[in-house]
Amino acid sequence: MSSSVSSFLCMHICCSLCRLMRRALLTGEDGVRKSDLVPVQGVLALPGVVDRSIGKQDMVHISTIPSLQLLTAAWKYCHSYLGPHTESYPPVQHPNVQTPGVALRFILGPAVLTVSARLFCHVAHCEADVNNNTPLEVTTKTPAPEFKWHIFWEFVKPQLFPLMGAVVLAFAAAILNIQIPLMLGNLVNVVARYLREQTGNYVQEMRGPALKLLGLYGIQGLLTSGYIILLSRVGERVAADMRKTLFASLLRQDVAFFDANKTGQLVNRLTADIQEFKSSFKLVISQGLRSITQTVGCFVSLYIISPKLTGLTVVVLPVWWEQGLSSAHSSANCPVAKATGVADEALGNVRTVKAFAMEERELQLYAYEVDKSCEMNEDLGSGIAVFQGVSNIALNCIVLGTIFAGGTLISSNEMSPGDLMSFLVASQTVQRSLAGISILFGQMVRGLSSGARVFEYLSLVPTIPLSGGGRISYPSLTGRVDFINISFSYPTRPGQQVLSKFNLTLPPGKTVAIVGESGGGKSTVASLLERFYDPTSGVVMVDGLDIRTLDLTWLRGQVIGFINQEPVLFGSSIMDNIRFGKPEATDAEVINAAKQANAHGFITGFPDGYSTVVGERGATLSGGQKQRIAIARALIKNPCILVLDEATSALDAESERVVQEALDRATTGRTVLIIAHG
Repeated sequence: MSSSVSSFLCMHICCSLCRLMRRALLTGEDGVRKSDLVPVQGVLALPGVVDRSIGKQDMVHISTIPSLQLLTAAWKYCHSYLGPHTESYPPVQHPNVQTPGVALRFILGPAVLTVSARLFCHVAHCEADVNNNTPLEVTTKTPAPEFKWHIFWEFVKPQLFPLMGAVVLAFAAAILNIQIPLMLGNLVNVVARYLREQTGNYVQEMRGPALKLLGLYGIQGLLTSGYIILLSRVGERVAADMRKTLFASLLRQDVAFFDANKTGQLVNRLTADIQEFKSSFKLVISQGLRSITQTVGCFVSLYIISPKLTGLTVVVLPVWWEQGLSSAHSSANCPVAKATGVADEALGNVRTVKAFAMEERELQLYAYEVDKSCEMNEDLGSGIAVFQGVSNIALNCIVLGTIFAGGTLISSNEMSPGDLMSFLVASQTVQRSLAGISILFGQMVRGLSSGARVFEYLSLVPTIPLSGGGRISYPSLTGRVDFINISFSYPTRPGQQVLSKFNLTLPPGKTVAIVGESGGGKSTVASLLERFYDPTSGVVMVDGLDIRTLDLTWLRGQVIGFINQEPVLFGSSIMDNIRFGKPEATDAEVINAAKQANAHGFITGFPDGYSTVVGERGATLSGGQKQRIAIARALIKNPCILVLDEATSALDAESERVVQEALDRATTGRTVLIIAHG
């Protein structure tokens, strides 16, 4: 009697829990009625949900995956229906709830109890949708990018034949795996018959079935190795093509795109997102196909062996449809990414950190994110441990029940011992396959999300194309530049006009200087000439032609030389940095450009000369040395127009003198625009 009562209570409570969670899963946070919410500090939140990592004034975003928080909320939700009521949680009416029958409660009560135990394993974490300092009324959410199947097909199409080969091998391996339980049953029947009759040659009778089973194991192993090798090749080649295509797409974007997007996020899409997509792609294709094939095939085998036991399995197996711990896994990865960002920023600006003695502060920021990740991973580990423990108990109980029911059928001659063995192995295969499919579903969702983020940037079309347009032949190229009625606002600050009705002419072969205070738009003029941006109105002309009609790669690569205040060098040799201005230049041309820039002397003073590696962003060189290498890099392509954006403002007197000598030689016979601070 007490067992029936406990089963009834478990069934009643868990049904209510599942109803609320199912509604949350299907509708998301917006699907929860406001009548089910409890106001907390003026903000709506599910009852019982607390996140100590954010302030009370933050809007709490609740994961829609079954979690401890949702379970707590559901428990209180059910408490208002089943138990004593309080003023905070008044009773909630459920007109559509139908009480389950007594027989159904008695049969499925223990099964639902295992569901509730498994749901306690799930962990979710709440995050604020917006920054504390951002008004809620002005905050908008950017829609998540969609997975574009036609782009994905373009990457898969070149690998179609090896992919189809992998699919065929995986399917064949799954078919063989279905045969294993049946052949094991044949072996058990031989053993049972020998024990019962004690006649015949046991070794002779076992040899045939055993050799067949051994051969089956060998073939299955070869097929498994084959499809894994093929899928690995396909996945790596698709990922490599995606990385190269995405990198090319990013490089083609105009400067305004990089003004609006953080470099770390772009690099993350090149690395982590593509890696996640590749792993999901290989796993879903291999494991998904095998699990689905094995599930269908083993169910057919189960029904052929014993329809009665198959009916029992169909009732119990849905309990073990694994929802996965992907929410906790994803949440635990977020602080890791943040910690990586903190470390990257601190190490990339280590001189500034040390100059302000901020080592401890950066360490605290890094330690905070690492500790948060550690705590979340500990929770995830606890959830996995509980799930594994409950799973082992329940699966063993299912095996015990199958043996008990199968023994009953054997005693009535409705089943042989070998059939029972085959049934047990096949049912275990079905359980593992179903669990694998549900885990793969979560992996597929993560893979599609990563792929969508990658494809979002693959389909971007730059507003300023790099190729196309006309070119001016060198004999007729004079280098005249005209700015006519230029008005301009930066795309990231459209309300702030930097230039208004600006006009300027640079005569061929002459030097023109723009002098003014910081923030007056001097560098903007240089950016418009390089066509980093297009003016809001007006036109920039070179030799009487609108630069929007000219080939931009030709204009930047051969016509204009640009030297700014803070030259950026790459972490390679001096020779490579100078040759960056003209990749096909010979060593003699590189040395000649260095001599024109007054750089040859200090370069040859290094032990490795032109092969000296300058470090990240030229960290091993002085400011004057970096500036002279930048001048050599600009001069090696022999530009017709030269732009000097405060090229000597950050140098000491001696370095400025040497650099100025180089600039005086560089400007001879060229149209020069000098940007200087007033």
